[in-house]
Amino acid sequence: MSSGMPSGNPARTVAVVGAGAAGTMVAIQLCEAGRRRGFRFELVLVDPAPEAGRGGAYATRDPRHRLNVPAGNMSCHPDDPGHFVRWLCRHGEPDVSPADFATRYRYGAYLADTLGQAVIAARGTVRVRRLRTRVTGYAEAGAAARLTLADGGTLDADCVVLATGPAAPDAGWAPGALAADPRFVADPWAPGALDALLAEGENSDVLLVGTGLTAMDLAMTLDRPGRTLHAVSRNGLLPQAHAVAPLPPAPLPPALSDEHTPDLPLSRLRAAVHRHVGRTVRAQGDWRPAVDGLRPVTARLWTALTARERAEFLACDSALWNVHRHRMPPATAECVARIARAGRLRTHRGRVVAAGEGPGGLAVTVAGGGARRELAVGWVLDCTGPGRTADPLWRGLLAGGRAVPDPTGMGVATADGRLLSAHGRADRHLWTLGAPRRGELWETTAVPEIRVQAAAVAAAVFGALAGPRPARRPRRPADGMGFALSTGADSAAAYRAGVARLLKVSAGAEDAFARATALDPGFALGHAALALVGHETGADVDVAGALAAAERSARERADDRERAFVDVVSRRVRGTAADGDAALVRYLGAHPGDALALAVAVPTIAFSGLHDLEEVSALRLVEQTAAAHAGHWFHTSLLAFLRQEQGRYDEAGVLAERALAAEPASGHAMHALAHVHYECGDHEAGRARLDGWLASRGRGSAHRAHFSWHAALHELALEDTGAVRRRWAGQLAPAKVRGVRALVDSGSLLWRARVTGSWAGRVPIDDVLGAVGAEILERPATAFTALHAALALAAADDLAGLNRLRVHALGADAVQREVVAPLCEALACVVEEQWVEAAGRLERVLPLLGGVGGSAAQREVVEETMLYALVSAGRHRAARLRLEERLARRSSPRDDRSLAALSMA
Repeated sequence: MSSGMPSGNPARTVAVVGAGAAGTMVAIQLCEAGRRRGFRFELVLVDPAPEAGRGGAYATRDPRHRLNVPAGNMSCHPDDPGHFVRWLCRHGEPDVSPADFATRYRYGAYLADTLGQAVIAARGTVRVRRLRTRVTGYAEAGAAARLTLADGGTLDADCVVLATGPAAPDAGWAPGALAADPRFVADPWAPGALDALLAEGENSDVLLVGTGLTAMDLAMTLDRPGRTLHAVSRNGLLPQAHAVAPLPPAPLPPALSDEHTPDLPLSRLRAAVHRHVGRTVRAQGDWRPAVDGLRPVTARLWTALTARERAEFLACDSALWNVHRHRMPPATAECVARIARAGRLRTHRGRVVAAGEGPGGLAVTVAGGGARRELAVGWVLDCTGPGRTADPLWRGLLAGGRAVPDPTGMGVATADGRLLSAHGRADRHLWTLGAPRRGELWETTAVPEIRVQAAAVAAAVFGALAGPRPARRPRRPADGMGFALSTGADSAAAYRAGVARLLKVSAGAEDAFARATALDPGFALGHAALALVGHETGADVDVAGALAAAERSARERADDRERAFVDVVSRRVRGTAADGDAALVRYLGAHPGDALALAVAVPTIAFSGLHDLEEVSALRLVEQTAAAHAGHWFHTSLLAFLRQEQGRYDEAGVLAERALAAEPASGHAMHALAHVHYECGDHEAGRARLDGWLASRGRGSAHRAHFSWHAALHELALEDTGAVRRRWAGQLAPAKVRGVRALVDSGSLLWRARVTGSWAGRVPIDDVLGAVGAEILERPATAFTALHAALALAAADDLAGLNRLRVHALGADAVQREVVAPLCEALACVVEEQWVEAAGRLERVLPLLGGVGGSAAQREVVEETMLYALVSAGRHRAARLRLEERLARRSSPRDDRSLAALSMA
């Protein structure tokens, strides 16, 4: 267990050979693991490239060269799939979506920046060095591995990760005369390799040997009006295109998905895949979801094949698989198609069999399909992909028996990434990932596969570095409820402060949790609480990043309770409402004394509470956990709030006062008391109590705007319109409130003031709309937010906005469909002054409002709107009946005056 202080031996060294995508991802994982665990070691990246993260794949600056995987699948963290998209949003592309295809150069920048951030964050724990040279040899030196460097030096390391990437093209297919010609480009991605060709202008035709993704990228770069591009391969097939609007992966049949199904021979596997594709095409009209559905099981299916079957697949099936599996982005496909339609790109099926001088510079003979043709071109580019390695390091390892080829000859044999020797033993120093494992895994060169391998290799390397964990743990600090915490004293104190702020509904909880994780980056509960606050309250938190950090830390260092709490947060953030609720109820059943979990379960002012579990109410949870809390002020404040929701106002008031006596800053207790005062008609006392609390113990409340809204309700009831305007200007105007709170508190107050005649002239709703944003207004995630969005749009007389919100609601959850959509129609009638229609529609909506959530005081604004419509329609008797019913529940000077006016009408 880390105490937040670095441990370990700083002399321990890990060498990562290669700083392309694979090496960078391993380095990121090692830095983050070292930081989480507080373990000191040295990390050395060995690569001659000037910048880490690019390799050959991501160094191209041509903006037409895009990733062939959508951005949503290109995170370098396997447990945080949105990481790359969030990075793009923070770095100049705020409108990017997970379905977009970013440029390859931007992806290289992302990898380099993510590594840089990881190195900075791990400073003081992990020492990182870059050696801009190559490794040429390997030997053992006592208990260490010794790497020989091209610059004449050596490097000793405890662990070595070979992240060398694909081997460079070896031009083994090229006739000798062509391979020796200066107009033959063996590696088009090498720096400066295309400079002479690009400088020639338009008249020089080009032969691309290979028709895969590399050839398509180069075709876009080299296309000119006066140039013909020839592309040749054995099959003549171009990569297929990604769908513009992709469908989700198709579910697999049992024959392909069940790990316990007996291994299929290649013939039966081929038939099963064909049936799966055919079934998907018939059901969805597209083969792509079928291929995408195979991706998670491809490595398992491949490893189940015999060596002979793998060779047969490579000879007979791999070309067809590759053109469907490794697809072009839609923009690339359209550009290539345009070049081909213009006749500037011509594909040929065959192979290059001869080359010599010709009228265009080179005469290249292509044979295939029983025919031969001669192409006159100025340049020939090798786009065939990796060849046999010429790397002296790998050649030495293979020659010395420290590494052996896998049966396909495409890579080397490993045991979960650890190199196997000629004797079948796993090397104690050497790991590899990515392209060298292609023969073992087949699909191993794309980022979604490499990132998983990088995390696994880093974990294995770190385990070898750190050695076995101590059997005994030191005594752990506790949270404020007596539960042990897997962290040190300082981070535990910060965590306790964050929880205390949440329980009191005070501001700054996220800052305290962030401080806890900064003191101990491996503290799972600190990260989980940070993710929870961001998700539930809208705090400025990278929720996905915090949750991923919580899950990583929980795997490395946490007890069963902590892991269970992380699981609850994960399900609430990523899962369905029902899944999150069920996990929370299970957790509270096992740990009823956890006040933070109980706060999450009870829908008051801080958290959204339980959603979908009808058989387990928040009140039942509070009552069931009473013994574990033994009268604690927080539990008492929750019970006070729930009692007022039951209409047991006297009991709620007593409980709230008891909680406030124990903790005067308790926001939950003050919130319960505010509702008690309002529902009992104690408007003068309620306003005075709220104002006194806001000026003293409530100054640090995280929801000051909501308490101010409660005070404004009293002022509306008292017909103190001047006080309402002053409170708006001082406490509720958008300069003071932003986001959803501006909508729920500030916006709803303005609409209520308008329909009750308490605000002369146009209400300043435009300021509220500007503080909220179109995403919340027109595509709200919850019915509660949607109801308040509808009120704000009505206050702005925005009929078009109301219609857009109605359309969104019709395609959202059941409550939005059944309540919010008809409410939008009713409010549109109010805006258009169709009073009779508006009143009728609002009457039909009122009984359904309970499903929206929130309190009765918040939902009452719809009743106020209906009274406004009834009076405007001349339906005075119906309005009087509503007012009399309400006055029977509570007193209100404004309602008294309104009833008197209606009686005289």
